Amino acid sequence: MRSENLKNMNTEDIEVALLLEAIYMNYGYDFRSYSRAHIKRRVKNRLVISGLKNISEIQHMILTDRTFFQLMLPDFSINVTEMFRDPSFFLSIRKEVIPVLKTYPHVKIWHAGCSTGEEVYSMAILLKEEGSYSKTQIYATDFNESVLSKGKEGIYPIDRIKEYTINYQKAGGKESFSDYYIANYDFALLDKALKERIIFAEHNLVNDNVFGEMQMIVCRNVLIYFNKELQNHVIKLFYDSLCNGGFLCLGPKESLKFTEFESYFEPIVESDRIFRKKFK
Repeated sequence: MRSENLKNMNTEDIEVALLLEAIYMNYGYDFRSYSRAHIKRRVKNRLVISGLKNISEIQHMILTDRTFFQLMLPDFSINVTEMFRDPSFFLSIRKEVIPVLKTYPHVKIWHAGCSTGEEVYSMAILLKEEGSYSKTQIYATDFNESVLSKGKEGIYPIDRIKEYTINYQKAGGKESFSDYYIANYDFALLDKALKERIIFAEHNLVNDNVFGEMQMIVCRNVLIYFNKELQNHVIKLFYDSLCNGGFLCLGPKESLKFTEFESYFEPIVESDRIFRKKFK
């Protein structure tokens, strides 16, 4: 087990540490470097849902019942997302990044921690409007198989379409957002043409390796759930996965400052957390 300062931990914190160790040893999923506050919230929520008495009982269930683990695994996934979330970010991509991407004969983009895919499809729409989608391959990854399945379907609640439309317009949308989906009762089905250049795949930022050579990596609002050590690990993974001059896009509350790789990138639009890997 990793060295933990157990003397300064209360009983609940020790239970959480042992639970994460059990998950890692039994299933290979490593959440030990996730923000402990984030993990505790998710575990305590599962405790209420399951009706178990304490976290130690959750650990016992994890070790003896794989079905229970599969039920609990999505609890650790970060699934807060929406189409064209933070419109200024997508507007900056449209104005500052895509003109550079257009200079490449082929473009590879990695959306890491893609959740249910809303931001992936947002990027596809943006690239389509800028005439670059046909030469682009988008890789959308997450460790959570269930959210990947939803992303592949491209079906979203109709009551969110108004919000998505407003975001799209603020992001510099050039068409009518209604052109990109078909309304069907309580759901909106995205145009299947948007899926043609997207590959959804499982990838764990904690355990898995470099993901090709990308012109752009988008990983927004994921690093905030990691501790400092894991943040540095993931940023190195992104650095090694980017071509020279490739773009790294983070969330509004994330930064490269005070990380080991701050000097390896230059800010392009710092307010929208868009950085570029320096040429060697």
